[in-house]
Amino acid sequence: MSDTKMRSPLAGHRRLARQFALLGVYESLIDTEADFAAIDANLLSVITEEGEPVSGCELTEADFAHCDKEFYRRILAGVLDERDELTQAVAKHLDRDPARLSVIERACLMIGAWELKHCIETPYRVVINEAVELSKRFGADKGYKLVNGVLDKVAGDIRPDEHNA
Repeated sequence: MSDTKMRSPLAGHRRLARQFALLGVYESLIDTEADFAAIDANLLSVITEEGEPVSGCELTEADFAHCDKEFYRRILAGVLDERDELTQAVAKHLDRDPARLSVIERACLMIGAWELKHCIETPYRVVINEAVELSKRFGADKGYKLVNGVLDKVAGDIRPDEHNA
């Protein structure tokens, strides 16, 4: 990563976990028949080709070795298990069918919505910021604005006390 700011090691490991979870959620949105075991087993093949990094992919096997694997698996399994519920939570704040969004934006929204619901120890603003950063890094130029706005509304639904404080 090119981010040279001082961060706690946990934050970096969790950010990497979110990035790998994004790859998995992306794959699940492209191949709706893929289950957790298949996605998890094939994850490293997404970023490597015969042991060599895929051109244009910024994530590496070394990054996966340093990510918070438990958090990665919780996110991926949780999003896959709650795909319909998360899509509904997001869809009510969109002006279009979620299927018309880019796959990256949908994946970022689903990860953010899942984390808002299940990671209460993480402040909602941090959850939104992490999803926005995923969108900035992997998505279209302005997609992060949609991710930010929609997740702020989802946070109001899921965590009304914290959101309105």
